Amino acid sequence: MTDTVQRGESLGAQIANVLRQRIVRGDVAPGERITEEALAEEFAVSRGPVRDALTQLSFEKLVRIQRPRGVFVVGLTRDDVDQLYSLRGALEQLALSRAIRVRDDARWAVMDDAVRRMTAAADAGDHAAFVVADLDFHSQIYALADHPRLEGAWRQYLPTFTALLDVTINHDDDLHDSAADHVALMNVMRSGDGAEAAEVLSAHLDGARDRMLSELTTQGS
Repeated sequence: MTDTVQRGESLGAQIANVLRQRIVRGDVAPGERITEEALAEEFAVSRGPVRDALTQLSFEKLVRIQRPRGVFVVGLTRDDVDQLYSLRGALEQLALSRAIRVRDDARWAVMDDAVRRMTAAADAGDHAAFVVADLDFHSQIYALADHPRLEGAWRQYLPTFTALLDVTINHDDDLHDSAADHVALMNVMRSGDGAEAAEVLSAHLDGARDRMLSELTTQGS
């Protein structure tokens, strides 16, 4: 499989995105050895951006760097998925508890736009656009929280969750139910009912986790 990268955005980030998708989809198996040389040749770049990409994926626990032996794919286990979603749940529940205090309608406009884009993407069957709008929606919960360190923690793991969502969402022929879930979550957040909002968010993230666990089972069969 050969992918290309574009000049402009960080080459390391682009290479990391491609490799992350391959690992999450199961296109490369856990334990498989990858080399800087081969990746630099594939993407027609120097080793610097490749090294940056592998460092990022090592932080995300998707690869293990064992110099001088090389770099080995770790992949995702069921425990990894549980850890990722339990971490996200803790972060996002804290963000939500702060975001629901916001009463300025103008500050909710970005989330409202994300909901509209999800609905439009569902109507068009545009999975790629839906993924972007979905993650913009959740990122806005952190933005509304007015907690830069919390938002920074989310941003660190956002690429991983982007890859996870990209895998699971493409198995949905109809995206309208997912769009409706986000509308319901936004509405309960705006109502200011913290307990109900926390419950809705918990169910939403549990569903996302279970879908990814199901995907891992399919990959292993």
